[in-house]
Amino acid sequence: MTSLRVLKVSCALAICGFGLTALAAEPSASEPEQGVWQKHEYSFQYLGFTTTYSCDGLASKLKVLLIAAGARADAKSTSGGCASGYGSPDKFARADLRFYALAPNRNGEIANPPINGAWHTVAIADRSPREVAPGDCELIEQFRDKVLPMFTTRNIDNRMTCVPNQLSGSVINLKFEVFAGLAAKRR
Repeated sequence: MTSLRVLKVSCALAICGFGLTALAAEPSASEPEQGVWQKHEYSFQYLGFTTTYSCDGLASKLKVLLIAAGARADAKSTSGGCASGYGSPDKFARADLRFYALAPNRNGEIANPPINGAWHTVAIADRSPREVAPGDCELIEQFRDKVLPMFTTRNIDNRMTCVPNQLSGSVINLKFEVFAGLAAKRR
């Protein structure tokens, strides 16, 4: 009976030790600090040469990018009024975005409940998030230029190369740090 108890304790310690090792190996986020949610609304008009989206396809892709960039999980991206019908490619696809991004609380605003945030590293590349494909290069460039400034970011490393009308030669490589909620799951 005693040897069984020793075996159980040894296994528990091994499991705990492994868990601590795995956590220590993860890159650490910055120290938590208080944040406040800021509401953003934007009408995103896409115009690209390589890929054409339907309005609902554009809205779906933009929601993925919003969440990956640190928006609150209740982010909305709805298809705008497009000339083509539902599911049909449109040269001038549009989506209406409504989302909240966390900003450091430097003005002493009272958030109820208090929101803890920290700096997280985000990398957007081919298949990261998994819904991103080489044809999305121009969309990600436009997202970077029009929507990303609505987030609190730093250390933007932009190594994007989009070649119009072709997939070869295009490179999706955008990295940055974003101030986001501690519970936010980074992709």
